[in-house]
Amino acid sequence: MTANKAEGLVLKRYSGFYYVQDEQYQIYECKLRGKIKDPVFTGDRVRFTPLEAGKGILESIIPRKNELYRPRIANVNLLLIIMACKQPAPSLILLDKLLLLASFYKITPQILLNKSDLPPDSTSVFIEDYYPQMGLPPIKTSAIKKTGIDTLRIVIENKIAVFAGPSGAGKSSLLNALVDGISVKTQELSKKVDRGKHTTRHVELYPLESGGWIADTPGFSQVEVPAIKSSELAAYFNDLSSIAEECKFNDCLHHGEKECAVKDAVNEGLIAQSRYNNYISILEEILAKERSYK
Repeated sequence: MTANKAEGLVLKRYSGFYYVQDEQYQIYECKLRGKIKDPVFTGDRVRFTPLEAGKGILESIIPRKNELYRPRIANVNLLLIIMACKQPAPSLILLDKLLLLASFYKITPQILLNKSDLPPDSTSVFIEDYYPQMGLPPIKTSAIKKTGIDTLRIVIENKIAVFAGPSGAGKSSLLNALVDGISVKTQELSKKVDRGKHTTRHVELYPLESGGWIADTPGFSQVEVPAIKSSELAAYFNDLSSIAEECKFNDCLHHGEKECAVKDAVNEGLIAQSRYNNYISILEEILAKERSYK
């Protein structure tokens, strides 16, 4: 890299400019070099040429580790799956689809049980009891009582984090608590580059003082099943996959087969019935797609 080049992270795009944070945490308002034809995402690692007065030229995009399209963001390595302890009751099918998505894109998932100041719903009690057995202990949070906020900051440190979960689970309140009470509707980055306050629908990354970045997005509450073959699905359910090796047939889908170690484990209570039901629901969705392609 030449002396006048730098590397940085795209925090947001607004009005044709890209706001890039360098390794010294300085923010530059960058225009694209004309040779760049591919779209630049929030979360992209880029090379740019710093100019005077906080301006710059974005030169190239460093290859991405992953990219999401809803929201459109790159290089996410932490998926914060937020479910309310109550109001609304957690959705186990959404939770399991989001865990599948995280596994597929090689993103670390972290379950949050928010609104922990409320009496827990029976489903949130189940999540707190069962999912730690899969290596997924939830963090209990409350924006009102500031419960779990410091723990959450530690989890996010040095990572690019995105929220996901149902509407009403408290994402906006948690985001405001994480970014020191800044209103979600106020683009704090605008103050730093002296452009005044405004609102935008573009995805923005907020740098946290404790380290790491959190995306200002509505999260996503509906998940399309990624391009997974029916024969591969069980591998993304780690509580199923550890038992699937005991199945009589190597190509067992744990569905209609008469001899199946996974189904036996469900009957014995070793695998939660809801997890198996959600696996079957997703499997049938994949099988339907596979049949349509034939």
